Amino acid sequence: MVDKSKPSTLTVYLYVPNIIGYVRILMNCYAFAICFKDKHLFSILYFISFVCDALDGWFARRLNQVSTFGAVLDMVTDRISTACLLVVLSQVYRPGLIFLSLLALDIASHWLQMYSTFLVGKSSHKDVKDSSSWLFRLYYGNHKFMGYCCVSCEVLYIILFLLAKNQTENLTEVLVNAVVTQNWLYLTLLSLSVVGWAIKQLVNVIQMKTAADACIFYDIAKNR
Repeated sequence: MVDKSKPSTLTVYLYVPNIIGYVRILMNCYAFAICFKDKHLFSILYFISFVCDALDGWFARRLNQVSTFGAVLDMVTDRISTACLLVVLSQVYRPGLIFLSLLALDIASHWLQMYSTFLVGKSSHKDVKDSSSWLFRLYYGNHKFMGYCCVSCEVLYIILFLLAKNQTENLTEVLVNAVVTQNWLYLTLLSLSVVGWAIKQLVNVIQMKTAADACIFYDIAKNR
């Protein structure tokens, strides 16, 4: 007999936070399809999709619809969205290797963190209370700090995309020109974004090293 107290597979797929995740995917697909035709509409849609990342988590807790599938869907959507934007930036700016390197770091650090989390039996990749890095603990332990870093990262990438006039821009020249010609409000936003972006990249490096260590410690313990 079917246990009616447990949700069916279809029910989980139709959880409100998961539906928000599907909407985010569709929104991003359309946004990237028109990114070179309408930069401003792309930026609006991309940022709305990013904001929905916070909404799905709120609905999941509010409606008691937290699920492993939802958590994975959320992370995969985040990573693919950022990856696509970094690929676009790598085609717009020279040297493009900078953005491809950021893409590799982002994916590698999060994939290693997820794998090592399940390897050691933790229920969430955000459980880093045992980490020796205070910055790593602060990042995952303080939602406001983490939110600032994540928002800064996405805002910086959007600003860089909007600043590019063609597909052969020199990154240094664009940034210098932005500092010289833009108003104080624009420069403040750019400065705050750079700080949060830099912190997030440092956290990604720490996360990758910590996760790699966890995998090695697991092998050492298993072979004893």
